[in-house]
Order: sequence, then structure tokens, then C-alpha cells
Amino acid sequence: MSLAVESRGVTVRVPGKINLELVVGPLREDGYHELATVYHTVGVFDYVTVTAADTWSVQVSGATAAGVPTGSGNLALKAAKMLARRYGVEEAATLSIEKNIPVAGGMAGGSADAAAALVACESLWELQLTRDELEPIAARLGSDVPFLLHGGTAIGSGRGERLAPVLARGELHWVLWVSTESGLSTPDVYAECDRLREAAGTEAADPAPSGELIAALRTMQTAEVGAALRNDLQEAACSLYPVLREVLEAGTTLGAQGAIVSGSGPTVAFLVGTQAEAIDLSVGLAARGPAGDIRRATGPVAGAQVIQSVAPTGPHNFTG
Repeated sequence: MSLAVESRGVTVRVPGKINLELVVGPLREDGYHELATVYHTVGVFDYVTVTAADTWSVQVSGATAAGVPTGSGNLALKAAKMLARRYGVEEAATLSIEKNIPVAGGMAGGSADAAAALVACESLWELQLTRDELEPIAARLGSDVPFLLHGGTAIGSGRGERLAPVLARGELHWVLWVSTESGLSTPDVYAECDRLREAAGTEAADPAPSGELIAALRTMQTAEVGAALRNDLQEAACSLYPVLREVLEAGTTLGAQGAIVSGSGPTVAFLVGTQAEAIDLSVGLAARGPAGDIRRATGPVAGAQVIQSVAPTGPHNFTG
């Protein structure tokens, strides 16, 4: 079909995620590992604006734009093209991405942008699709993309793409330590996890989320959630990037009630009880911890959301 949407634009805000738990099971025949994870979105946001155009293109700006591809390898651009092919949309689009989520930091920044592109293009092209209807395309793009369509807190299984919501009331306060050096490659971290397990003679069991964490999330008691944090990739990330051990030790010494490497790293998430504690920990880490970009955030937050829609001949219409 052909849609007359020239000069329209849609902006979507999308958060990054951390994994409160990441249990890595055996390697599957398709090259992925069987996973059980508990996803949790936090208030660090990218902004993706999609406008109708004669040719496909992507532009990237913002604090963490360095290293993000602007050609065919850009995951948001792949998402937009995939959606267009699936629903017969003939027009191309320009994607403008404002990056704040760390790149190769274990917070799913590329997946977040892909989710945002799907939501923005769905709105731009007036396809009338639900988030659930976007999920099959999202799953083809990456394991984390379906979750970032929704946000909040959820259990992921399979390779992470099968979702079940978690009953979680209230909010958690986080301090994020973000490496200012190069990130870690997710495949490299998984490979290191496999190597360390083989060297230790450890056989991966079928993964499942822990009852302790799910119970703690029902009340969002900081100490209980902090004690239940788990990441099977953490030792592998620390092996490849030893400074992470110093960061984890520094935050724990300074009073964090929980500490975990996010996903495949190298971002480290520290859990504290209040905003005041988050400020204190941020100051302490800046003073004594290894150098890094230190941010404060709360979670959970909503997934990809349209925040601005520009009509063809009218002013900005704010939709959320």
C-alpha cells in the first residue's frame, strides 16, 4: 500500500534496561544460550524521530553517539525497513536518533532504538498495530527488543524474547557506573562464560528465575531485591574487563544494598534505598571509584512511547 505521510514526523522516547537476574543455561543449536532473565527498565532514555523521506537514512547524535553505525548495520534502520516490508509500506523514512543509553554497555541501547523505530513507524504509517502485534518483528531483530516495546519489569525466557510480566509495585533507585572506555562485545562475554565454565568443569543447568527475586519485587523492598540480584555473565565480564571488580567493590563499600553488572556489561548498577542515598553514592563513586560516567535513575519505567507527533500542516501534537 502507499501512504501519503510526507512531512509528518513522530518522536518516541525509549529507556535502557538492566537485568536484575540473568541465568545462562546451555548453548542451543541455533547458537544462542537458553536464558531466564528478569528485565527492568530504568530512566535513561534515547529519542528516535522518524519522518517520511524519499530515501532511507539514519542520523545519530547525543552523548553516546560515538560508534553507533549510520548505515545498513543500524538496528533501528533495520527495524523500520522490516516493518515496511511486512506491511507493504512503499515510502522510505529518515531516522534521527539522540543517544543517551550507553553503547555496548549491557543496557540494550541498540535494541531500545529498534523498539522505538517500530513504534514510531507504526504511528507514522498509521498501521493500527498493538505492541503484541509488533512483537514477532521485534523478536527477529534481537532478544531484548520485544521487552523494550513494553518496559516495566518482566521475566524473559528462551533467548530472552518470550515475556511474562512481573507483579512489581513501587520503584527502585539506581546509581549506574558507565565505562568511558570501549564497551564489551556480547558474543565475547558469552564465549568467556562458556570458557570459564568449561575450565571449572561446570555444566549449565536449565535456567529458571529465582523465587526470592520475584517475591522481593512484589514489595520492592530494597534490601531483599539487592540480595537477590544475580548475573551469570558477571564473572565473564569481569574477566574481560577487570576494572569492573574494583567498581563493584567500591560501590558495595560505599553502602549500596545491591550491585550487579548489567547484562553483558560493562555498565554496573548499584541499588540504593532513596534518592538521597543515590546522590551520596554518586558522589562517593566519583571521588574514590575508577573513573566512569555516573548516572542516577529510577525504575521501572514505561517502554517505547510516542511523545510527539508532527502533523503535515499543523503544530506539534503532544500525545504522551
